[in-house]
Amino acid sequence: MIRDAELDGRSVAVRCEDGLIREIADRLDAKSGEDEIDARGGALLPGLHDHHLHLHSLAAHFASVPCGPPSIESPDALAEALRCAESISGWIRGTGYFESVAGKLDRNRLDVLGPDRPLRIQHRSGSMWFLNSRAIVELGLDRTEDREATEPPGVERDETGRATGRLFRADEWLRERFASSPAPDLGAVGAHLAHCGVTSVTDATASNGPEELALFRAAQRSGALPQRLRMMGDLSLAEAATSDSGEARDWLEIAEYKIMLDEPALPDFDELVSSIAAAHQSRRCVAFHSVTRTEIHFALAALEAAGVAPGDRLEHASVTPPEAFDLARRLGLTIVTQPNFIAERGDAYHENVESRDLTYLYRVRSWLEAGVSLAAGTDAPFGDPDPWLAMRAAVLRETRTGRCMGEEERVSPESALALFGNGFTHKIASNLDARGVAVGQRADLCLLKEPWSKARRTLSSELVAATICDGRLLWNAIA
Repeated sequence: MIRDAELDGRSVAVRCEDGLIREIADRLDAKSGEDEIDARGGALLPGLHDHHLHLHSLAAHFASVPCGPPSIESPDALAEALRCAESISGWIRGTGYFESVAGKLDRNRLDVLGPDRPLRIQHRSGSMWFLNSRAIVELGLDRTEDREATEPPGVERDETGRATGRLFRADEWLRERFASSPAPDLGAVGAHLAHCGVTSVTDATASNGPEELALFRAAQRSGALPQRLRMMGDLSLAEAATSDSGEARDWLEIAEYKIMLDEPALPDFDELVSSIAAAHQSRRCVAFHSVTRTEIHFALAALEAAGVAPGDRLEHASVTPPEAFDLARRLGLTIVTQPNFIAERGDAYHENVESRDLTYLYRVRSWLEAGVSLAAGTDAPFGDPDPWLAMRAAVLRETRTGRCMGEEERVSPESALALFGNGFTHKIASNLDARGVAVGQRADLCLLKEPWSKARRTLSSELVAATICDGRLLWNAIA
């Protein structure tokens, strides 16, 4: 039972039983043996949903060396971080690298910067890995025999055929090479999400298959991942999930078929249309990784040709020109974007993005005013996994140095919060919508330390007092 919680502007008591909200009243008498939380006037919200992240990558990120901004800003800082990691046994894994730190990385640069240990560093976009010479030898990329049969197409080589140490879109190949390593422990991820008030997530990893499904199920059973999960991935997932019981389906839902688009190597258009149709025929919606304006137009054209199913999505929509809004609305698409990147990467965008596209980055208000369904995710670990930072970025549209980027895309704190709701928002919100906190609804709740009138000014995860999922307390910061 939660006492003295602010809900729709009034103080209420809320009773949760059997995973559901059973009673809401001005006052309720405690039952024998019932756990009680004194909310002290804090706002009671529906639990947050991160609509786009990557759980296993986030778990690996927590155990990796940070190699990019804001913690690492120079070659010397990167070299020091890698030296401090020498005590790690086996491979050294780095994440979050960006060229502003030490320019373009390759094997030669890493051999100078890093220790004489196998080293792999992931670019913050998630699309590229950098290897030093020890790592290249360990992975057999310097071999000349049977090269085409043993390596992925994304291995970059110089004019002599020597591997440069850059691998593009080779995650699945690398994962196979490290198959004997234990799966990342999701305990730290689950705890962090609970601290932020998150009760459900969508894992948007395109390579998810039966193996990842089994790992997620095991993590939920053990309590390492106490959140509900929607799981994107390949077309094999639906068949692998048919053995789920009704209770398991309530906690782990097979979500969209994820389609990756990379502008330098777009797929054959007719084959892509056929893939969309096949997914729809198997009762799977599709979700397009679409970052550039070219990728967005390509995805929209393919969806228009194949026909759209309710729930088809564009992920990121990073650079959205005005002409895309009308078609996205007509097709009835959902957009899932990441306003947190304005705060995290905005200063770099000012240096590296074409000036004509700066105002088109990670748009929020424009989508809502166009009547398009919109939600947000953090894209963790490629973005910070704190959804409150993303909310604040949607409200302020400020970079780390305080530069405003896309002032016309600012939204209210209420609209920003709604982006992390369990549904999708369609219009600008002027008032807090707590309709998810109602009798008969799931007891997935986020309790704040302050009333909403104060919390909306800061939008900080430090204000999360308690997180409840299925009526179970996942996080409690109340003394």
